[in-house]
Amino acid sequence: MNAIVSDACIGCGLCAGTCPDVFHMGDDGLAHGSGVPAGQEDLAQEARDNCPVSAITIEE
Repeated sequence: MNAIVSDACIGCGLCAGTCPDVFHMGDDGLAHGSGVPAGQEDLAQEARDNCPVSAITIEE
């Protein structure tokens, strides 16, 4: 699985706070995603579901 953050990101940091193994805040002030490690799927999906601007996609 891979987590992708779109240009819609507003940099609120919710995803990085929810699932820091997958999401991090970049120097640009926006969130960036990565591969989803085993055992982190539920947290990554929670971050996606709670994103206030629906900027996160998780691909198989």
